[in-house]
Amino acid sequence: MRIPINVCAIFVGASLAGIAQETPDRVNVPLTDPSRPAVVNASLMNGGITVTGYNGKEVIVEARPRHEGARESKPDRKAEGMHRLDSRGSGLSVDEQDNQVHIGVNTINRTVDLILQVPFHTSLKLSCLNDGDIKVERVTGEVDADDLNGAVKLLNISGTVVAHSLNEDVVVTLDQVTPGKAMSFSTMNGDVDVTLPADVKARVKLKSDNGEIYSDFDVHTEAGVNSPKMVETHGKDGHFRVQFDKVMYGSINGGGAEMQFTTFNGKIYLRTKK
Repeated sequence: MRIPINVCAIFVGASLAGIAQETPDRVNVPLTDPSRPAVVNASLMNGGITVTGYNGKEVIVEARPRHEGARESKPDRKAEGMHRLDSRGSGLSVDEQDNQVHIGVNTINRTVDLILQVPFHTSLKLSCLNDGDIKVERVTGEVDADDLNGAVKLLNISGTVVAHSLNEDVVVTLDQVTPGKAMSFSTMNGDVDVTLPADVKARVKLKSDNGEIYSDFDVHTEAGVNSPKMVETHGKDGHFRVQFDKVMYGSINGGGAEMQFTTFNGKIYLRTKK
C-alpha cells in the first residue's frame, strides 16, 4: 500500500524582529515493515544532503531552505509601490512504499538542505547537483552517493559504497566491508581518501592521471596486467598507435572483490583503519 505524505510549511513569529520566520519542514516517515532494512532515495538540484543513522524505526526528514537575499530581477513596473512576497516553502515531497522511501524537493529556484535520520540498517541512494555536500554517518547497508559540484563524505559506515564527485573530494571511512562486493570511489577534480578495515580482502585498481597515490596497506602490485586503452591503424602508410592506461593493479590481504579508486586531477589516499 502506497503511503503519500504531504508536508506543509510551518511559520513562527520571530520574537525580536516581529516578522515571520520559517522553520524546517519536518516529517516522520513510518516504514511498512520496521523489522526489515529500509532503502532511502533522495535527490536535490540545489542543496546538500546529510544522513545520520540512529536507533529508531522511522525515517525522519527535515527540509531546510537556506536564507538567501532577494534575487536581482528586472523591475516590474506593474508592481510599483507594492512589496514582493517570496514563497518560503521547501517543496518537500516524501513517498513510502514497502520500505522504499523517495525524497525530493519540488523547488528549483531555492537552495534546500535535506537532513535525514534513518535506522542504522538502511541502504541509501543520494544525488546532488549544486551548492551542497553529501554527508553520511553511522549507517549499514549499500550506499550510492553522487554529487556533481560538492564533496562526498561517508564516515563510520559499514557495507558497500559507490561514491562519485565531479569537482570535490571523496572521503570514506568504512568500519566493516561486505565480503565479495565490488566498490568504487571516484572524482574528477578532487582527492580520493578512503579508510578500510585492516583485514579487508580486495583486488584494487588505482588510477590518478595527474596526482600521486599513497597507501599504508601492504599492496602487492601486479605487473603486466595493463591492456591497451586505444589502438589505431589508419592510412596507407600503416600508421599504428597504442596507448596504455595509467592504472595500477594490486591485491590486499590475498585479494578479493575489486575496488576502484580513480581521480584525474587529485591524489589517492588508501588508509588502514586504526
